[in-house]
Amino acid sequence: MNRLRRTPMDVWFEPLLIVIIGVSYFTWYAGATLTPTEQASLGWENLQNTIFDHIKLTLTATVIVIAIAIPLGILLTRDKARPYKPFVINFANVGQAAPAVGLIVLLTMWLGTGFRTAVVGLVVYAILPILQNTIIGIDQVDKRTIEAARGIGFSGVRTLAQVELPLAVPVILNGVRTALVILVGTATLSTFIGATSLGTLITTGVTLFLPKLLISGAILVALLALIIDWLGRLVELVATPRGVA
Repeated sequence: MNRLRRTPMDVWFEPLLIVIIGVSYFTWYAGATLTPTEQASLGWENLQNTIFDHIKLTLTATVIVIAIAIPLGILLTRDKARPYKPFVINFANVGQAAPAVGLIVLLTMWLGTGFRTAVVGLVVYAILPILQNTIIGIDQVDKRTIEAARGIGFSGVRTLAQVELPLAVPVILNGVRTALVILVGTATLSTFIGATSLGTLITTGVTLFLPKLLISGAILVALLALIIDWLGRLVELVATPRGVA
């Protein structure tokens, strides 16, 4: 009960916002007059497949990014690898610096079109937040705490696993949340290279001058981003050790 009282306001406010936007959209949708193309695109069978494809694309890229960025970030906080940290971060920053569309087009020239290319593009684009937050989270752990752990006989690996990583969890998970939101939005661009996503609704709406389809796609992407951000916030709250702000 005490933990619930200490729950940050955003954990309660965000689902309220999601409900308001969702109810408003579906109320509008129920009363809207749709063209045959809009009805086909926004029909539940097609829509659930489109949403599933978008989530699949986002989660696949997220798993790969986490598998690369967190171990790499940990490695770069070790003394022997620290000299390489600026070079690796600058290299990872290329994905963020390059326009997402341009990056996907370049990858298409190399890998062709489809799901695989979209995943690679998303991984390159979203690796920096998790990598940087992993490094920052571990580097900000009090050195005296690390020295105390080593002083009572903890090995380097045990100190990392039981001291450094638990204290760095809030910062690392914040980076994961940021990457997830980036991925949800950027995944819409996958439609340009033949990978199905909610971006299909947006591009179809723009191409065929169907504003209702365009608005639906944009709202559904925003809702999905809010839901994933909120779920990530819950995981961050639960995973943060007690006493760690």
